Amino acid sequence: MVTRTVLTGLTALALVGPAGFMTPLEWGGGPLTVDALPEVVYTAHRGGALEVPENSMSGLVAAYERGTAQVLDVDTRILRDGTLVVMHDATLDRTTYTTGPVRGLNGREWRQVRLRPPAGVPGRWRAERPPTVAEVLDRFGGRIVLMLEAKDEEGLLRLGAMIHARGLARSVFVNSNKPEVARRAHDLGLLAQLWRTRTQLRTDRPARWASFLDVLDVDYKARDVDLLRAVNSGVPRVWAHTVTTPRQRDRVLRLGCDGVITDAPGRLSRTPVRRGAQRGAMP
Repeated sequence: MVTRTVLTGLTALALVGPAGFMTPLEWGGGPLTVDALPEVVYTAHRGGALEVPENSMSGLVAAYERGTAQVLDVDTRILRDGTLVVMHDATLDRTTYTTGPVRGLNGREWRQVRLRPPAGVPGRWRAERPPTVAEVLDRFGGRIVLMLEAKDEEGLLRLGAMIHARGLARSVFVNSNKPEVARRAHDLGLLAQLWRTRTQLRTDRPARWASFLDVLDVDYKARDVDLLRAVNSGVPRVWAHTVTTPRQRDRVLRLGCDGVITDAPGRLSRTPVRRGAQRGAMP
């Protein structure tokens, strides 16, 4: 048997299930969907990039096993042969031992790439191959809710087909900074997510997107008035990125956000929400 601690809202619950780290949270079988998310959601941004190597399989496994987030976030890009892979940057320079554009590789060449273990992340991590999107979906799909950012929008159709083929249309958010891409994701029968910067939020009118968005992903640095406009837009979920401290979390919850996207899910889960900062409390 294994015991996993899972944050639900503001309470930690211990779930016990059959041995094997990939046991679904719902022991009765079937994919875990967004309907099982708690009132307040923690998303591990790139797996929790202050705590694990970003967008790596070992980092995602560690984040899953620790149970401090209910959603795992990864970035997706497309190779020249159409293979969808997990990588934030358009180039390999920052996070791998290789240089050059991600799009310049094919699937065979991708398997030769090795991630460079990041400095400052606790623990010992090996130089591993970055995963493909198919590998992430096959390992985690239906066991935890996933958030996939479509960095290359031309890969959206392929991404949608992969999600539908695995029966994960209610288990995977597809994220973009572009409203038109989010609308396309919705029209493909996917869970649509849109992220916006604090500058964009100054002039955004999020109510215009309520008919097709499942999550509005807002910059925690935005002004109170802009966050409140997002919270009152009619979009069913408003989550704030990229939160790293309890104080940042407490502010966005107080303003009415119902989730945070964080590089430090472990740190936040260990620090209780300050009294008076629960979701929707008056500023």
